[in-house]
Amino acid sequence: MSPNAPRLPSSLILVGAGKMGGSMLEGWLKVGMKPEGVTVLDPRPSEEMTWFCQERGIALNPANPAAPDVLVLAIKPQMLDEAASSLNACLGSQTLIISILAGKTIDDLRSRLPASRSIVRAMPNLPASIGRGATGAAANEQVSEEQRLMADALLSSNGIVEWLPTEDLIDAVTAVSGSGPAYVFHLVECLAEAGTVAGLPRELAERLARATVTGAGELLFQSDLPPATLRQNVTSPGGTTAAALEVLMRDPNGMRALMREAVAAAKRRAEELAG
Repeated sequence: MSPNAPRLPSSLILVGAGKMGGSMLEGWLKVGMKPEGVTVLDPRPSEEMTWFCQERGIALNPANPAAPDVLVLAIKPQMLDEAASSLNACLGSQTLIISILAGKTIDDLRSRLPASRSIVRAMPNLPASIGRGATGAAANEQVSEEQRLMADALLSSNGIVEWLPTEDLIDAVTAVSGSGPAYVFHLVECLAEAGTVAGLPRELAERLARATVTGAGELLFQSDLPPATLRQNVTSPGGTTAAALEVLMRDPNGMRALMREAVAAAKRRAEELAG
């Protein structure tokens, strides 16, 4: 194996093959995970997932699967209690659990899955479905360096991964990157609406707003410059952009204040759900 090759597990069970779980699975296969090493457990797999597993030689809902190197929890959080006993039977002493269940802490998982030991809690976001995700992850003390490398390889197959020093930061990650795509989509809505009020036909305003935000996002993705520098580069003194930013940046109720309030509200709700 190349020193730079991802440390992929030899065996993995994916529990829950919905949109996010299915996207993660595709990402793992793209970076070299062997299909014969993957098992999918889903009581109601979609026709597309059933076909995908058949086409790629992935085991789907076998009876009594062997304990894997990694078990990934991608079910809905409210399904955990119902599935706990059967999942516990899948765990071996060296199995790493990676959970993307919103609101379920590492302690929650340990209490419901008593056979668990090494656990990584991760919070991906919607762009992971197209390989451009941003995931925050935290590991408990039982996770070995080798297991962390495996988790990093799996999670980074769908975008960037930021490892957190403590699990307590997961709620803040949820508020910023987990919920963040919705903020961006709403920005497009608001920009298009403002364009309509300014006189543009609605469909034209929506096309321009969408292209502007996706284009700016791609520029941000490709550039090494800080966002503030990119903003300054497109802001001529006394120009139209400067006039708009005067409202967004210097008004006491402008974008900075609204975003702080929005992220704080999302974080509070994440804390409530985790409690």
